[in-house]
Amino acid sequence: MVGILNFMAYTLDGVDGKQARRTQSSTPLGELFDHGLDSWACMFFVVTVYSTFGRGPNGVSVFVLYILLWVVLFSFILSHWEKYNTGVLFLPWGYDISQVTISIVYIVTSIVGVEAWYNPFLFNFLYRDLFTAMIFGCALTVTLPMSLLNYYKAYRSNTLKHHSFYEAMLPFLSPVLLFILCTIWIFHSPTQILETQPRLFYFMVGTAFANISCRLIVCQMSSTRCQPLNWLLFPLALVIFVVLTGVLPESETFLLYLLTTFITMAHIHYGVGVVSQLSKHFNIRPFSLRKPSSD
Repeated sequence: MVGILNFMAYTLDGVDGKQARRTQSSTPLGELFDHGLDSWACMFFVVTVYSTFGRGPNGVSVFVLYILLWVVLFSFILSHWEKYNTGVLFLPWGYDISQVTISIVYIVTSIVGVEAWYNPFLFNFLYRDLFTAMIFGCALTVTLPMSLLNYYKAYRSNTLKHHSFYEAMLPFLSPVLLFILCTIWIFHSPTQILETQPRLFYFMVGTAFANISCRLIVCQMSSTRCQPLNWLLFPLALVIFVVLTGVLPESETFLLYLLTTFITMAHIHYGVGVVSQLSKHFNIRPFSLRKPSSD
């Protein structure tokens, strides 16, 4: 069922823009909905593998999965960095390959069980190694080269929106800081937080990243300057400081739950606010083709 639903979601995600253009209802709000929700869904695509391949000697370690999560997040932000600088969003085939593969993995797992993935399949390579190679391979051979190529083409044709190196690289500042802060927390955690609360930690990282991505999407749609720092990095840094200094011993898990709840609520609040403002600006309804009455 999950495999079928994932494939349906992937298919609908690919045709929603065509449907909007067919009904002449394409707006920046639709783009924000589409790519904004995609930025949050990136985390779920990777974390579900945690439940499929599991942990242990033949599974995927929580830290490797953390790195894979960041490879996927980097691939996502790279495409929107490209649009921020070139004005054109190019979605490489890596996304399509990953979605079809994930759907197949879900369906096969429902038939043969998770234990089938623990057996070597070729030259003693495990399926988890194939999955890891696929994630890194798509990022390094498809996503990154295409984004750099398109950026170079815009540079050669003098159509870049941001000509200074600092302005061009500004969208990467907050994601890089998010990665650094979270990685510091992992390595210096008193209670090995990634080992004890992997799903919650992934969710916190993915939600904070989604907020950063949504703000970048708004900037690229409105042709405004990207914010250097996302404000959610400050409560994250504060929690890490409290944890690492031992101010509240034995409270690391509670602080992670508290931080995750705060970041999630802040992200939802931001999304609702932006959708409301865009709906009023364009005089449209978020989930309807009918325009509001002028009464």
